Amino acid sequence: MPSEERRLEDDRTQNIPWHRWGPYLSERQWGTVREDYSPHGSAWDYFSHDQARSRAYRWGEDGIAGISDEHQQLCFAIALWNGQDPLLKERLFGLTGLQGNHGEDVKEYYFYLDSTPTHSYMKCLYKYPQAAFPYTQLIEENQRRGKQDLEFELMDTGVFDADRYFDVFVEYAKQSPEDILIKITVANRGPEAKPLHLLPTLWFRNTWSWNRKASRPVLKAIHSEGNLHIVEAVHHKLGKRWLYCEGMGAYNHMPLLFTENETNSERVFGVPNASPYVKDGINRYVVEAEAEAINPDQMGTKAAAHYVLNLGAGETKTIRLRFNNIPLYRDGAASSPFADFDAIFATRQQEADAFYQRLTPFPLDDDRRRIQRQAFAGMLWSKQYYHYTVDTWLKGDPDVVPQPPERKKGRNHDWIHLDSEDIISMCDKWEYPWFAAWDLAFHCIPLAMIDPEFAKHQLDLLTREWYMHPNGQIPAYEWAFSDVNPPVHAWATWRVYKIEQKIWGQSDRLFLERVFQKLLLNFTWWVNRKDVEGKNVFQGGFLGLDNIGVFDRSAALPTGGHIDQSDGTSWMGMYCLNMLAIALELAKTNPVYEDIATKFFEHFIYIADAMNHIGEGEASLWDEEDGFYYDVLHLPEGRQVTMKIRSMVGLIPLFAVETIEPEILDQLPAFRERLEWFIENRPDLRRNVACMRTQGVGARRLLAIADTNKLRRILQKMLDESEFFGPYGIRSVSRYHAGHPYIFYANGNEFRVDYTPAESTSGLFGGNSNWRGPVWFPVNFLLIESLQKFHYYLGDDFKVECPKGSGQMLTLWEVACELSQRLTRIFLTNVAGQRPVYGASNKFQIDPHWRDYILFYEYFHGDVGAGIGASHQTGWTGLVAKLIQQYGEYTAQNRAPDQQKNTIKGDFRRNCRIYRPEVKPYSLRIEFLLTIAITER
Repeated sequence: MPSEERRLEDDRTQNIPWHRWGPYLSERQWGTVREDYSPHGSAWDYFSHDQARSRAYRWGEDGIAGISDEHQQLCFAIALWNGQDPLLKERLFGLTGLQGNHGEDVKEYYFYLDSTPTHSYMKCLYKYPQAAFPYTQLIEENQRRGKQDLEFELMDTGVFDADRYFDVFVEYAKQSPEDILIKITVANRGPEAKPLHLLPTLWFRNTWSWNRKASRPVLKAIHSEGNLHIVEAVHHKLGKRWLYCEGMGAYNHMPLLFTENETNSERVFGVPNASPYVKDGINRYVVEAEAEAINPDQMGTKAAAHYVLNLGAGETKTIRLRFNNIPLYRDGAASSPFADFDAIFATRQQEADAFYQRLTPFPLDDDRRRIQRQAFAGMLWSKQYYHYTVDTWLKGDPDVVPQPPERKKGRNHDWIHLDSEDIISMCDKWEYPWFAAWDLAFHCIPLAMIDPEFAKHQLDLLTREWYMHPNGQIPAYEWAFSDVNPPVHAWATWRVYKIEQKIWGQSDRLFLERVFQKLLLNFTWWVNRKDVEGKNVFQGGFLGLDNIGVFDRSAALPTGGHIDQSDGTSWMGMYCLNMLAIALELAKTNPVYEDIATKFFEHFIYIADAMNHIGEGEASLWDEEDGFYYDVLHLPEGRQVTMKIRSMVGLIPLFAVETIEPEILDQLPAFRERLEWFIENRPDLRRNVACMRTQGVGARRLLAIADTNKLRRILQKMLDESEFFGPYGIRSVSRYHAGHPYIFYANGNEFRVDYTPAESTSGLFGGNSNWRGPVWFPVNFLLIESLQKFHYYLGDDFKVECPKGSGQMLTLWEVACELSQRLTRIFLTNVAGQRPVYGASNKFQIDPHWRDYILFYEYFHGDVGAGIGASHQTGWTGLVAKLIQQYGEYTAQNRAPDQQKNTIKGDFRRNCRIYRPEVKPYSLRIEFLLTIAITER
């Protein structure tokens, strides 16, 4: 077995903890809900970036390019000083939600370049200006600008002009789970010689200030002479560990600096310190030359090796360190920790290359491989230690200042059962350093390709009793656990199961059943809480689409009443079909699940009927005149208003599609009997079901909200380049609304939706997210899968014009392929040698030290593809790694999976230029593909 795969297997089966140490350090702990103890939940103001260097954190730590153990007891990261800044660069800077003209935003440049799943090799890059970092300018200029203006970025300040900056590469290589080699390479990109203070820093997370009975760990210098400097770490759980710091020429006598990871109460609160050695002691020693700020006894809970590098123009220097539990210093003598250093690094890099080559052994160009590799790196670097015990947080710690009484009924007070201390995949470790339920589901798709155990653990975790609410709700995100995200957990569970089955050859039915059982509780919560009138038409609130509606769908409507949501109802239809697919798979070995499968089959029919039903005074969500799905506003006096906004809300009904193959009914006779009874005995629903008995390709049948007629009509808009079909994916709102804004008047106020392809011009949800025009990867990815499922049933005879008006007729497979390539094109270099993701940023487009480092933004300009929003949201934008893998497997080889016999391996019988991801379950060959393509009465 190859080396990285062996490490994954040993971690899984032999309890060899290759995952114990990893990039679990947050990039922003300040300004989070966890650290907020204010009376009214003012998280951004309560714990600021300015305080972060002096104030100890309660629930976690942050740093640059850092690592920690899985319980974040001991942390390592780098600190930098260019001789100009007013403070050490120990953490990344950005604007708070109130400072940015489009909400919070990191104002730094850093890149995740590589990582293996076990973190046996990792690499990242931080770009540090040589001029004073423009903290004040960034705040003031962005506050001056309005929501109609572009954001003022770090590049705009001029600090990178003439390449006056340092590239700081940080690499890690594991010789064993507990033996970590660290290489820091600094390059002066500027035209002049410049000094740089580099401080590799080791510290303990403060657990003792909140509990006086807690054991206090210690760091101390045990050797600091010649070419080797050693810091010993002693912790009651971790035992002893050592950080070996290599001297180098003039750095042989570099000092080790020690202080305590405790709050500088004098600076933060204006009260005397219990000890002269506090969290910002090393900062004050280096920047302010306060010799008394560090401990002369060389011991504490925070320590740094202080290298002063003098780098000539274009010069590069490397520092080597090693961190392990191996005592190499005994009886006053030390053996070299660096004798095999370079060989180990070379081996781990070769193993990383081999691992990713085996993952995608298909013909791919270098650019696609580079994008995929960095996407995986971003996914893996975005793991974070997440600690939050809501009950303790609300009450406050007994050994600190008593808490304001208002907090007892404040944010998340109805989630006192939530008790998290886990490694979780984050959306973005600076902008969103907390989990979000529906984001996490999408993260697990690319993660399952490289580390299925971690992906499965993530999905299982949020359904465990210390996360899921007793009522069955899955927590949304820490700012409001009770908010409602789209119910995509079942979809992700099923997809991860199938991806592991295909790529890794394992069918983890125990995982599938364990999560399914708990999703039954969540499904029940949805039905009981979000179907107000019990008519299988759902509400749900904003459902992750932030400002897509004319109103804030999570707040009380200015009109009163409620909204029947096309997307909310469609998500539930999709949820039913996902649960049906899982139940049918489990029923193969346990007939109990046949009854459950029947339940979800019937529930889906009711939902599909409700989506398309007209009559009895009810407005249908389907608009026959427009050929599109819309939300319907129910006013208190009984009037109903169809809200004709052409948005992703009307495309989401396409997500509710599943295929069943004929063999499944032969294997599951109880399910077949109930299904046939339902067809024969419910004519009230059957008459709304098109082609109920019609077989598709391979005698398959189809369950879908949209029948073929509705599908064609929806695709006419979706594939129209003047509406949804942008050059870089499907827009979240149709471009039609650029000239035809949707306007609604209520209580003398105007509410409107315009096509807004870039940053939000609305303050809804903080204004840092925009669903009124940009391209978003998660929903585009689901559209690709849906098109492929429809094609799996309809085959090559069903074609649509794509793009509309082109005269080119494509199968739905080919449409899916075109959409996939438009999305990937965001990151690829075009014929002009530029990447659309970087828009008009000249530095990123042409500079050899920038142009091949990829940022995976939260969303993208609807017309030009430029990245917008959180710049390191590799989470769901990392789905591009999956699209590239599928491109290599099918499109680049000019072939597609055989529709008659959908095998993982073997000959493909058809040659075509399209590809197909594993959207159809490979071993669950669902048989009787029921077409619940619902028509109107």
